[in-house]
Order: sequence, then C-alpha cells, then structure tokens
Amino acid sequence: MQINWQGVFPAATTHFYADQSLDLASTQQHIEVMIGAGIHGLVMLGTVGENCSLTYDEKLAVLRATVEQVNGRIPVLTGVAECSTALACRFAEDAGKLGVDGLMLLPAMVYKADARETMAHFRTVAQATALPILCYNNPVAYGVDITPAMFAELADEPTLVAIKESSENVRRITDIKNACGDRYIIFCGVDDLILESVVVGAEGWVAGLVNAFPHENRRLWELAKRGDYAEALKLYRWYMPLLHLDTHTKLVQYIKLAEAECGLGSEMVRAPRLPLAGEERDRVLRIIRQAIATRPSLVA
Repeated sequence: MQINWQGVFPAATTHFYADQSLDLASTQQHIEVMIGAGIHGLVMLGTVGENCSLTYDEKLAVLRATVEQVNGRIPVLTGVAECSTALACRFAEDAGKLGVDGLMLLPAMVYKADARETMAHFRTVAQATALPILCYNNPVAYGVDITPAMFAELADEPTLVAIKESSENVRRITDIKNACGDRYIIFCGVDDLILESVVVGAEGWVAGLVNAFPHENRRLWELAKRGDYAEALKLYRWYMPLLHLDTHTKLVQYIKLAEAECGLGSEMVRAPRLPLAGEERDRVLRIIRQAIATRPSLVA
C-alpha cells in the first residue's frame, strides 16, 4: 500500500490474557473498533505496544494477526526496536514479508549511541529495506536525540520519509522545517502537544489515548486540521488530563487502564511492567472516570 502520511495513527496496545500470554483475538477486536472510529493508519509494536517485552516470534505473530485483520483498509506500520542494528535489519525484512506497509524505526535499544552511531544505525536499516520509514525521535524515553542537523544529514536516504517528533519540545518541528524544508513529513508523537504541533506543521499524530477514546481523538484531529481552533480548544481542554497520561514512564499502564474503563481491553501488561496498584491506580482512575463522566457530545 502507498502510505498517505496524514492523520491519526494509533500507537496500538498489545493485548494479553491474565497469564501475560498474547491475546491476538482481543488485539484484533480493538483494532477493528479504532478503524470504525475513522483512524487513518496503525502503528503496532511501538512503546505502547510493549515491543521490547515480546519475543521475536511474538512480534511477528502480532503483525501477522494485524495485517490479516486490517486487510488493506489502512496502512500498517510496525515499530523496529532492537538491541543491534543487524537484528533491526532482520526484523524489518521479516515484517515486510508479512505485508506491513512501513516501519517506525527507533534507535538501537539499551546502548545510548552518539550522533555518529545513531545515524549509522538509521542509514543501515534504511538501506536494508524498501519499506518507507517513520523515524522515531524520543530522547526523553530512550536517551538518544536525533537533532534537526542529524535529520538534514540523513536526508539522502530515500526510505526515511517521516519523523515522529517526541522530544516534548514543540519548537523542534519548526527547527526541522528550517533545517530540512519539506523533506520529511512530521508527526506529533506527544499527545498533550497535538494542537500546538498542528499549528506549526504536523501532518500526522501517532497517538496513545486514542486506544481508549478513538472518536474524541479523531474529532480533535479534524477540528485542528481544518483550523477550527475555538472548537478544538474546547475538546482539547476536556481531553488534556487524559493526554497527560501519555507523557509518564507508566504510559502503557495508564493507557491500558483507560482502555479497560472504556470497555476496550484489559489492564494486563507484561512484566517487568505490572498493573497499577494502590494510590497511583486510584489517582489515575479518578482522571479517567472524570473524563468519562464529562464526555462531550460529538454530534456534528
């Protein structure tokens, strides 16, 4: 599929049974709900998808089930988050054989590479696949920053086509545009900066809370993109306490708890993550339940 790099691309959760084994049927059902809400693409096996907690074969099983469920209706991307460049290249190749449409490439895991090493990793994977790549920059979570100058240097790699900008510094989008022009398509990767990111040029949104609130998420995107900022602000302000849940170390647990409260999944995660407990769970539940109780009408 030729990817239209526009719109809401959920960073989808991976569902598990109570024993932490893969629940592919529930994962597929959840994907179908989000497609029904009008999402534009799908990112499997990102941070929210617990990529690094799955075995290699489990990752392929998730992608196989996803491609089967989506059946060409929207583009399917997979996260590529491996500890070595060679393994990232192998996974990119195997994912392509399963029919995914593109990749979301992360720096190599565990080792905190410097700029030269990071660019070598991205170049090597880019040259190992014909699939288009969304470059994931998240120095907050992964300790490696791909700067605008680095993206300018990487601009000669044709398979690197888009950037998921998650530095939590919305000024980066303008800096990338100034350094690279329109060479890359920019996606916002931080839920609670989406409106600001659209204003300065983001064309897509890799979203987290969309897993629990797909209709509200889609509406906010539509309002922002057509420049209806007065209506967008109303929805954004309601949504913001939820969107803040996307910027915490336990974002996976928070998003899955919201999914569970909305009847779209369970809060089961895979160790070393554990479901929330005690005061923290109560605090997050209050945020979620308050949002549900004050959910806005989306009648056009």
